[in-house]
Amino acid sequence: MKLKADSSARKLRGAYYTPLPLAEMMVKLFADNPEYKRVLEPSCGDGVFLEALISTDKISKCRKIEAVEIDGMEAQKAGEKAASYKNVEVIRSDFFDFYEQKKDCAQYDLILGNPPYIRYQYLEDNQRELMSGILTSQGMKANKLVNTWVGFIVSCVNLLSEHGKIAFVIPAEIMQVAYAEDLRLFLADHLSKITLLTFKELVFPDIEQEIVVFIGEKGEEEKGIRIAELNNLDDLKTYDIEKNDFQKLQHVHEKWTKYFTDLEENMLVKRIREDHRFQKLSDMALINIGITTGNNKYFSVTHGQVVQYALQDVVRPLIGRSSHANSVYFKREDWLKNVEENRAAYLIDFPDIAYAKYPKKHKEYIKEGEKNGENKGYKCSIRERWYRVPSIWVPDAFFLRRNNLYPKFVLNQCDAVSTDTMHRIKFHDGIEPERAILSYYNSISFAFTELCGRSYGGGVLEVLPGEMGEILVPKLDSVPMERVRELLKQVDLIIRNNGDIEEALDLVDAQILVAELGFEPDVCADIRCIWKKLQRRRLNRG
Repeated sequence: MKLKADSSARKLRGAYYTPLPLAEMMVKLFADNPEYKRVLEPSCGDGVFLEALISTDKISKCRKIEAVEIDGMEAQKAGEKAASYKNVEVIRSDFFDFYEQKKDCAQYDLILGNPPYIRYQYLEDNQRELMSGILTSQGMKANKLVNTWVGFIVSCVNLLSEHGKIAFVIPAEIMQVAYAEDLRLFLADHLSKITLLTFKELVFPDIEQEIVVFIGEKGEEEKGIRIAELNNLDDLKTYDIEKNDFQKLQHVHEKWTKYFTDLEENMLVKRIREDHRFQKLSDMALINIGITTGNNKYFSVTHGQVVQYALQDVVRPLIGRSSHANSVYFKREDWLKNVEENRAAYLIDFPDIAYAKYPKKHKEYIKEGEKNGENKGYKCSIRERWYRVPSIWVPDAFFLRRNNLYPKFVLNQCDAVSTDTMHRIKFHDGIEPERAILSYYNSISFAFTELCGRSYGGGVLEVLPGEMGEILVPKLDSVPMERVRELLKQVDLIIRNNGDIEEALDLVDAQILVAELGFEPDVCADIRCIWKKLQRRRLNRG
């Protein structure tokens, strides 16, 4: 695979090699099946999967094992490991070239390995075209976000025999990221069974990358999908690949994180999706990313900096971090407390006037930024005047983009602005902000936030604007405004006084979901369990 030469060799090859114990355990999952007559390892590296394959008698007696590797030195190492096995062939080739040669004439009963994780920008133009051709030939979109492991999976599924299996070590993002939407649909359409094995402990010691073992199988009868959560690699030793606890797989562009919940829980989620008493947040508001300053550290300043550079007339109140938002209201007294604690509680908004008319102190701050290279970041460098931040407006509310214990939806009561750590919310005409905020603080909406968002290493839940728009909230049109304000103030006090979000959810569940909308308390308890299950899974990776 020809790659650009302006990055580290390991990054360019996507070479995050599989630990031998993982490769051995993956091979053992299939070792008892003598029907795997033709085996492929499409990115063998130095031969860790080959080593596991040839050390397993029943696999090593296969009619043919083929291993493909682009790097000459690695292919040589793999070839040396397999030198005494006549049925093993190590092929030095770009796998996508190999695929183009084999796609119409070869089928494999078992394909396994760890495809390279190479970003689109590290590929040469002709390599991008090759992968794009593979994806578009299957009705998939090819864009700059697609990683090479996606192309590997699509190619390998097409190379499977009628009842073949594929087992890959891949990033856990397959379950949730937008650029893998087409891939998830492709796999749902082409495989009868999908198993995802996840791990609470990191499998790769050198990188903060959460991985899954993806196992797919072709067949006539569709079984669906299942997700198994294992503690670590040792649990693979006792995992039963034949057990049947699959859920029906929906053939739509959806996240697979929903399958961390069981069938009963998914039925409850489905009922709520269809319940006329709920609406999406996108039905209530415009959801926009926060202000993209291009350099938050430079444009977010403390009171001391405001005084030092006489910035009083060109700054706005700022809510810049999760710690700046103490509860469901962001009041002037909250902002002033941040100011007093010497937090970066102001955003610089230089005016659209000639630079020559700027006060001396303002020019001094700008020149200091240029001296320190603050103007050289991409966003700043493409502006006509790097120090003027565009698209500054005051929203009705804020929603934290990256959350830890629980998400924060905050009413703006002091004309504050936010950086891109927060989403900016502008409610549609006729939508009362307090009613909208209260509608979010309940177990159902919290569960949907976990379902709609995405989790990363460190226990972080990230919710992008489009994902936030999909969160369901109860319609509170029939609740008197006086009652709404009373409840919202109670929620605010609970969070400010003891930070116990579940006490706040208990209150709204009982007073809104049960008393106003007629939900059974058991339903509230069940949906709370879904939220806690997804939250715990995420936090366990923190």
